[in-house]
Amino acid sequence: MIFDSVLKKWYRRPRDERFIFLEAFLLLAFARLGVLFLPFKWFAFFLGAKSGHSAHNLSSYQFDVARKIGRMTRTAARYTPWESVCLPQAVAAKIMLRRRRIPGTLYLGLAKGKYGESAMEAHAWLRCGEAVLTGAPGHQRYTVVAMFS
Repeated sequence: MIFDSVLKKWYRRPRDERFIFLEAFLLLAFARLGVLFLPFKWFAFFLGAKSGHSAHNLSSYQFDVARKIGRMTRTAARYTPWESVCLPQAVAAKIMLRRRRIPGTLYLGLAKGKYGESAMEAHAWLRCGEAVLTGAPGHQRYTVVAMFS
């Protein structure tokens, strides 16, 4: 029964969104494996140049595609049998943007933990234009320690 409703939702989506969903699902697996098994300096190669912010001005077409990428990445992350939290989502969406030559900036941030002053929490989010595509909830409370554009 649940499978039937998932299939109905799948076929109601436009073809381009289905492709983006599948691409996001596969890249989430790649990103998760990279996070687990690669040294960060090797993994950072896929994130882009360690530098400042990307452009804020995008064409309406680029912005629409970027929003679809963000939405489908967040959706695919809910269906992965592995943990697809903020960093794999941001990495997968960043790779998808770069393949389409759409500028975006991946941010890595730290904040003091909720349970003690010595504990730190990390977060990753992806911004494209004026929109935060992945990792938006609560990203403002984190101090940016690195960005890749």
